[in-house]
Amino acid sequence: MKLSELTQHLEILESTADPELEISGISYDSRKTQPGDLFVAVRGFNADGHRFIPKARENGAAAVLCEEAPDDGTPYVKIRDCRYGLAVVSREFFGNPAKKMTLIGFTGTSGKTSSTQITKHVLETMAGAKVGLIGTNGNMIGDTLIHTEYTTPESLELHRLFKRMAEEGCTHVVMEVSSHSLALERVAGIIFDVAVFTNLSQDHLDLHGTMDEYAAAKKKIFSQCKRGCVNIDDQRGAYMADGAVCPILRYSAQGGDAELKAEDVRLTASGVSFTAVYGDQTAETHLAIPGMFSVYNALSVLAACLSLGMSLKDAAAGISSAKGVKGRMESVPTDGDYSVIIDYSHKPDALEKALKALRPVTKGRLIALFGCGGDRDRLKRPIMGQIAAENADFVIVTSDNPRTEEPMDIINEILPGVEKSGTPYKMICDRPEAIRWAIDNACPGDVILLAGKGHEDYQIIGHEKHHMDEREIVADWLEKRKGRR
Repeated sequence: MKLSELTQHLEILESTADPELEISGISYDSRKTQPGDLFVAVRGFNADGHRFIPKARENGAAAVLCEEAPDDGTPYVKIRDCRYGLAVVSREFFGNPAKKMTLIGFTGTSGKTSSTQITKHVLETMAGAKVGLIGTNGNMIGDTLIHTEYTTPESLELHRLFKRMAEEGCTHVVMEVSSHSLALERVAGIIFDVAVFTNLSQDHLDLHGTMDEYAAAKKKIFSQCKRGCVNIDDQRGAYMADGAVCPILRYSAQGGDAELKAEDVRLTASGVSFTAVYGDQTAETHLAIPGMFSVYNALSVLAACLSLGMSLKDAAAGISSAKGVKGRMESVPTDGDYSVIIDYSHKPDALEKALKALRPVTKGRLIALFGCGGDRDRLKRPIMGQIAAENADFVIVTSDNPRTEEPMDIINEILPGVEKSGTPYKMICDRPEAIRWAIDNACPGDVILLAGKGHEDYQIIGHEKHHMDEREIVADWLEKRKGRR
């Protein structure tokens, strides 16, 4: 593809590269640059891609896309923002594959993973669609799972994935759209057929700095979609809908001024049920995941499907046939009259929702086992400690993904929040040991929430991933206990 074709939608400040130059690939990592590539000098948090232009050139880069002109004679195209530029040239290089499919994006602090997976199920079962999925639990093409490192991949990998999905017959793509991807231009130049805002609570302030900046990043999605859906019960819902240039479908479970409402809400240990109301249409809806947040997840899916033209009845039937989502309020087998629930609640709001969802179905003690990730927002650590202590009967503070931090340093920042309430707690740094202790000390009727890891089957220590699946830890320990009896 000619360089001029790749850059035709960019504002070029200056250029020394031949517009007719043939480009055979795109790269932003000089170590992966191949002969004939256009190397994009992206400024990262830890390194500036401009420093690696000589290495990219040495590896055969035909030209570079940059914000600062190189001084070594390398042919270049200079633009204002290489993150945006990477997204645009990646889209053009792969032939804008997202445009060939119906694209649905979910953004918000919580609910994205469950809502995207349920939407995929509804589209497959009720519309006969072949659906691609992009999200935290992994990427999928139909039933094929593809490993992922990020909720939303970098733009080059994202468009490569779109192309693969289109080539393999996907008619729809449902994806989680993280605030990182919006702020860092990973989804720049993409037009969503439907965009959904679920909710906003404290998270990712290590990147955004303030809640206002976090909200502003989320709101960007409504400037690049054909139709939008907004949870107006959330305190930021009105802000998200305000000024949108596309039609907005508002949804509510609190009787708000919304087009789609949940009425007669019923919460049970097996899930949630409610009557969905949309104009003169009504439909009984059930989702087999307990907790009020599941009502909102179901509403977000209904809103997305309605925006695509599906009837309320069909959308509700599809949701009602969906099973649980791995790592989202997932029940694992035990050897007694107590329960163990695994949930990905690694944020304050999510942890609070998970504990409140479990409280009505807990006959004994509600036990919260959790930690906080290293190299991430430190402000939320005592907040999560306080939430756990205020909503559980017993708290076990342990490690999550410590990354490059000392696990005990993280725990010591959690404990002040726990100690405020006077709720009894225990600190066990080693997470598998903490899980085993919780099982050994469980009483009849207790519910143990293993919060934070969810679908993850690893623990990040330093810069390395070590296998650690909480389902396996529980099962192995129960087996060993059986052998001792």
